[in-house]
Amino acid sequence: MSGSAIEVRNLSKTFGGGRSLFGTERHAVKAVDQVSLVLQRGETLAVVGESGSGKSTLARMLVGLEEPTFGDMQIAGRDAAALRRDGPRAFGKMVQYVFQDPVASLNPRKMIRQALEAPLKLMNGYDAGKRQARMAELLDAVQMPKDTLDRYPHEFSGGQAQRIAIARALAAEAEILILDEPVSALDVSVQAQVLLLLRDLKRQFGLSYLFISHDLAVVEAISDRVAVMHKGRLVEEAPTDQLFRAPRDPYTRQLLDSAPKLRKA
Repeated sequence: MSGSAIEVRNLSKTFGGGRSLFGTERHAVKAVDQVSLVLQRGETLAVVGESGSGKSTLARMLVGLEEPTFGDMQIAGRDAAALRRDGPRAFGKMVQYVFQDPVASLNPRKMIRQALEAPLKLMNGYDAGKRQARMAELLDAVQMPKDTLDRYPHEFSGGQAQRIAIARALAAEAEILILDEPVSALDVSVQAQVLLLLRDLKRQFGLSYLFISHDLAVVEAISDRVAVMHKGRLVEEAPTDQLFRAPRDPYTRQLLDSAPKLRKA
């Protein structure tokens, strides 16, 4: 466990089930079914699969937005359930979530200054002077101008909004980022820019990424290892080069056959 950022064992999530008020049995859906995987410190592990495969439900469990039906989960060697009981501050300082829709993830009524200040103040206890300095550093890290702070989310393009969302995640000073389809809503040229930014930030801040995607071409460009999900289960896991060169599972081969190829930078 000393080298792991995230480790899950037999993690499962079932929606529905049980009986209704009238005694009829409700249909149960296993969104995630006994998934076990490890994200090592400093690596990018991609979890890939088509819509409905369970990958986003897995991501939401990892950040506490969904409660597992059963299974064990550890974050940086600590029990995730115990971390959540310690409160959002303790959990948020270890792992942060970057959403698929960057504009929707930002409060439209608040300036970017407020979005970045909140974690700096509530999680890190920075005073006003230190918050101002840190916000300038974060904007520089994600390649956004200083006047970003005094503008609203609707004033930015999707790519710019995603850079801001990444800066907000970094403001908590967590070393683990769960990235749920972070470039799927962006134009192809902007996707490439954000992927390069994520790679640079990983080196700069010593981050570990769990990268959720349905797009194996994007995954090939950024990941160290790939875990493939299908119908809630993990069907294959391998280093990226190995998986692309010699996939074992028929479902993985199907995904590869349908994906355009990108060379890893």
